[in-house]
Amino acid sequence: MCANCGCSTEAKHEHNHTHETINEDIKNNPQLSHKVTVIEKILSKNNQMADEIREEFNKNKITCFNMMSSPGSGKTTTLENLAEKLPYKFGVIEGDLETSRDAERIRNKGIWSFQLQTGRACHLDAGMVKHAMPYFPFNEVEIAFIENVGNLVCPASYDVGAHYNMVFVSVPEGDDKIEKYPVMFRKADIVIITKADMIEYFDFDINRAKAQANKLKPGVPIVLLNNKTGEGLDEIIAWIDEKRKEHLNKLK
Repeated sequence: MCANCGCSTEAKHEHNHTHETINEDIKNNPQLSHKVTVIEKILSKNNQMADEIREEFNKNKITCFNMMSSPGSGKTTTLENLAEKLPYKFGVIEGDLETSRDAERIRNKGIWSFQLQTGRACHLDAGMVKHAMPYFPFNEVEIAFIENVGNLVCPASYDVGAHYNMVFVSVPEGDDKIEKYPVMFRKADIVIITKADMIEYFDFDINRAKAQANKLKPGVPIVLLNNKTGEGLDEIIAWIDEKRKEHLNKLK
């Protein structure tokens, strides 16, 4: 069991875990050399499986997006709203510690969804996502969304076979979350600031949030999203459309 975050090998889908990029100081520490070797092997195996997942999506001309955030930032609600407006058919692979509530919400919108229950694991990895692949409706959709477990730390370390990363942060979390969790936001291909309808009630500085995001990932698109009114949703759809076309061009 991981002492830092509660991630356990007792999860319902077998997985392994690491928290940080291995730097040279750690590699050169003889007391940690064995641990570093094990972690590198774990990540290497995960990356190999992720490449296999990505290749399967490529073969079927499906563009995959990995959705990451802390718990409650609005990923599922965004997917529900995309079901109403996105001009592409899509399927969703859901990751949660317990329950199938999010998958059921997506299915209620007429969208295919597969629930991965991770037990005590605080992230999805490629090995878990592979459990969903035999059931994925490759002939029926053009886009796949992987809704990762709510966590701004560990999901950033694991390639799950997606082509692009969508990172969400909500107004009630505070504008300092981007600066506090740099690894996650460096991975972002788009940053979506949700719950914009609550901005007048919280001390959230949009300009500061944008500056921090651009410092970590220069030029990253940043969208302010209000899921109640739909403000910002068209910008996200335009970005998805752009990335879909970009992906298909790479496959030619």
